[in-house]
Amino acid sequence: MVHPVTPQQRLVDKAVAVIRGGGLALVPTDAGYSLAWGLESRDAEARVQRLRELDSRHPFTLLCRQLSEAGRLARLDDPAFRLLRSLTPGPCTFILPASPDLPKRIKNAGRSKRRDIGIRLPDHVVTRMVLESVGEPLLSTSLVLPDEEHPNSHEADQVADRWLRWVDVMLDAEDCEPGPTSIVDCTGDEPEVIRQGFHPVAL
Repeated sequence: MVHPVTPQQRLVDKAVAVIRGGGLALVPTDAGYSLAWGLESRDAEARVQRLRELDSRHPFTLLCRQLSEAGRLARLDDPAFRLLRSLTPGPCTFILPASPDLPKRIKNAGRSKRRDIGIRLPDHVVTRMVLESVGEPLLSTSLVLPDEEHPNSHEADQVADRWLRWVDVMLDAEDCEPGPTSIVDCTGDEPEVIRQGFHPVAL
């Protein structure tokens, strides 16, 4: 259990050690709790795929610390950069063209090379501290089991009761803002909102 406003670094460091060791974590975000794991954690990702019954083509979202990090992994033209700057950090996922610097393991996932990637800059102090301590982005996905259409993942006790058995660590920062995130597709000629989340966005 970590303080939701002034999280204890020593507790965050324990979770970060698990993530660096290839573990699977539950982290609080500004749109509910999410599963998170390291970029090279193939075993953790395979566990997520089995748990959620996803195939290898399912796209996961990259949690980033800052815009410069997002710009290294995805192609940001001037309109996309301005849009991200105005809406981040916050409960919004952006679909962006992948850059050549996207790690090969992610780019080559599935049957064909991935041409786009989901990017999030979460606005939750605990997960931002985790990202700073890890020193690189994390892969993430929402808490949706195969028999569910929508995640119900913002109440910490319910998340722990249902999900803790399947992960290696949970950073319990009390209840989060509900999700889901809004999703903005920036791969076309004009940005397009393809899902309005709990906090709708206006372009």
